Amino acid sequence: MVLLLGGAAFAAGVTFYGKSLDKNITRTDPFAALTGGRPLATTNGAINMLLVGSDSRDPGSTVESANAWRADTIIVMHIPKDHKSAYLVSIPRDLYVPIPQNAGGDCGGNRNKINAAFAFGGLPLAVKTVECLTDIRMDHVAAIDFGGFKEVTDALGGVTMNVEQEITSIHKPFRHFNKGKQHMNGAEALDYVRQRKQFADGDFARVRHQQQFLKALMNKAASSGTLTNPSKLNAFLKAATKALTVDKQMKVLDMAVQFRNLDGSSLHFLTSPHLGSQDIDGQSVVVSDRENALSLYQAIGSDRVADWVKAHPSAVKK
Repeated sequence: MVLLLGGAAFAAGVTFYGKSLDKNITRTDPFAALTGGRPLATTNGAINMLLVGSDSRDPGSTVESANAWRADTIIVMHIPKDHKSAYLVSIPRDLYVPIPQNAGGDCGGNRNKINAAFAFGGLPLAVKTVECLTDIRMDHVAAIDFGGFKEVTDALGGVTMNVEQEITSIHKPFRHFNKGKQHMNGAEALDYVRQRKQFADGDFARVRHQQQFLKALMNKAASSGTLTNPSKLNAFLKAATKALTVDKQMKVLDMAVQFRNLDGSSLHFLTSPHLGSQDIDGQSVVVSDRENALSLYQAIGSDRVADWVKAHPSAVKK
């Protein structure tokens, strides 16, 4: 997400400083186990990126292998070849899908909630599982520590979220959120977007709030004077890069310059088409709407998402 959040910031900064920030980002190779590896992706043409996030990172775990992590956020981000917009497709973490036996194996396998792929095999298996689900080749991968985004939010002076109903957090210190627009600092915003049990649609509400949070961050970064204030800019970029783990091939500085004109109005949020929750084998899971999901992912693969959105206007989250 730093590509979007800090694109204009990187472009406005000194190249050397941008390179030093690039070194602040943790690198991993989620493609190594995939058959034949991956050719180097470029910043030209359409780009597909997998964003995986968790706000409960175990400091002793790594993103490369099986561990106690379960992905709280799974997003396929598609940037069309004109680089004038970005489509972010949230995949419900409870989506019931086949999980391959390993990252180098064939598609198919025992069905489970998609967020289990990260726990079973780290980023490599998460990439493999999402590619099997969507039939889309991921050019890049970014793992986001949403706990670290508390600092990103605070560096921007907080964000304004539209609270859709009055709730009290189920997590200490049990914050109360009133309905309507509310300015939040980092801890408050992350607390709010974690809530789900108080909402009738449960985890779908959390997906919706995560999307709102990311868009609020984008808008605040573009409008708060952060990009023209050296002190704010430094704090913002250091916090953003510290919260990211990306693939070794990603040239963050080059991509940030390419996407420097993207802002909140350029982002289009969707959710992978589904039929809602069902009980299967004693657990509540989300069942994919195969026909509509297939048409969406085919549109992404052929860089025709704008056409798909025109045909499915209600799919885009405002």
